[in-house]
Amino acid sequence: MKIALAQLNYHVGNFESNTAKIISHIHQAEKQGADLIVFAELCVCGYPSRDFLEFNEYIALCEEAAQKIAAECKQIACIIGLPTVNNNPEGKDLNNSAYFIEQGEVKAIVNKALLPNYDIFDEYRYFEPSTVFNCIDFKGHRIALTICEDLWNTIENPLYITRPMDMLISEKPDVMINIAASPFAYNHDEERINILKDNARRYQLPLFYVNHVGAQTELIFDGGSLVFDYSGALVDELPYFQESVAYYQLDSYSELKPLQTPTIPQKKEGDIAQIHQALILGIRDYFYKSGFKMATLGLSGGIDSAVVCALAAEALGPENVMAVLLPSRFSSDHSIKDAEDLVKNLGCKSELIPISDITDAFENTLQPQFKNLPFNIAEENIQSRSRAVVLMALCNKFGYILLNTSNKSEAAVGYGTLYGDMCGGISVIGDVYKTQVFELARYLNREREIIPINTIVKPPSAELRPNQKDTDSLPEYDILDPILTQYIEHRCSPAEIIKMGYDDHTVRRVLRLVNLAEHKRYQTPPILRVSPKAFGMGRRMPIVGKYLS
Repeated sequence: MKIALAQLNYHVGNFESNTAKIISHIHQAEKQGADLIVFAELCVCGYPSRDFLEFNEYIALCEEAAQKIAAECKQIACIIGLPTVNNNPEGKDLNNSAYFIEQGEVKAIVNKALLPNYDIFDEYRYFEPSTVFNCIDFKGHRIALTICEDLWNTIENPLYITRPMDMLISEKPDVMINIAASPFAYNHDEERINILKDNARRYQLPLFYVNHVGAQTELIFDGGSLVFDYSGALVDELPYFQESVAYYQLDSYSELKPLQTPTIPQKKEGDIAQIHQALILGIRDYFYKSGFKMATLGLSGGIDSAVVCALAAEALGPENVMAVLLPSRFSSDHSIKDAEDLVKNLGCKSELIPISDITDAFENTLQPQFKNLPFNIAEENIQSRSRAVVLMALCNKFGYILLNTSNKSEAAVGYGTLYGDMCGGISVIGDVYKTQVFELARYLNREREIIPINTIVKPPSAELRPNQKDTDSLPEYDILDPILTQYIEHRCSPAEIIKMGYDDHTVRRVLRLVNLAEHKRYQTPPILRVSPKAFGMGRRMPIVGKYLS
């Protein structure tokens, strides 16, 4: 049996595009002599569809698309993923399903049994878990077909009390196929490989795994589809962050070979290289799938906006990026020069719009209310919000989308101005800690100087008052970021973090800042997710909770 794996980029709710793409690849695989082509979980509608799944028409359009796809499968079989109606009156109204299509008809339906309901996943909100498990016979092979999480219960401290493969193995399959929608995090690829390798070893069967690629608002799917032989040896690993189709000959459980040169990387990319690729894909798909073309951002001369500008220029083309320099009376000459040098290095568009007159107008207007009180955070935030007003005016006039440039360290402790530098259409580095931003800047400069060296080496500053530095308000980032990581990613308590050797006062102050800033994060743009625990849909905290505040 010749099997094709199709690792493709889908668009949530774009049935016409998704269906056309699936059918096109069916025809290509048919020409290559494939017997079966496998697509990813919920490929027909895209993942995650979220509350679109509550619309009956949406589910009907999924079925209509599936029937169009089936009509094209006369000489080849295919596996597609889609939501389907649960005809049992008990339980949720939908199933997360896979259709096995052969000779123009849906010959088998497999429903997902293990529905993730943690972090960014909320599948049990929509779907009923399957309790029925059957293999599929095709071309002399018996296929154990599962959907994503159904193979993820082999780890220590499993989340579920059953393993679908434990039931399917009793039917004596000779191959496993798993269709998935597994989002990117910089530590996730190795975990994914280990989980799937364990399945191949445990059940002594070859395993074909197909993942999505592409970004859907916050979520980025990295591809990296996998093939293992019956011993758990890795046969092939499809490219990351790009569409790919690969072919394999399966004659028996012990006779599996790729029909092209395997793309297993000789050396795994480091975290920063992966984050770079993910952010490029995240920006590009956010603009393309939303129908936008032009991006703008405030370029301060600091490292955060420089990194975001460089990423945007790479993702969208420098001609589609408008960098706006918005100096105030506190902006240093070197910051303006650093910003101008970056624009020159990138070749993007730029504007210089001083904001002193705007902030003076605000302060003069408020003088009767401020009553000559000393300069403080109110005047600092007027500067930040003045910049946001200018940037949003340009967006409204010219159709730009504003890129938010706040990093994860700032977002965590609330070191930013609500409705000021925290505004934007998409947050590019809101899941990248400040120490990682420095690493990302150096990575961007790996072949030539894109980000001026002075931007990287100078002390970070918001430049909202004379001689201001980030460390006036925060611990050094090489102290702050590990504390934040332990609390946010690893859910450690203050006592546990202090036990690691961190200063008691610093830990308690930092964690209190994180919790007090929750109301700010509720009002900020969606954040491109690159870590195992990002702010946004994967981290849900009460605003008025007292714990650790």
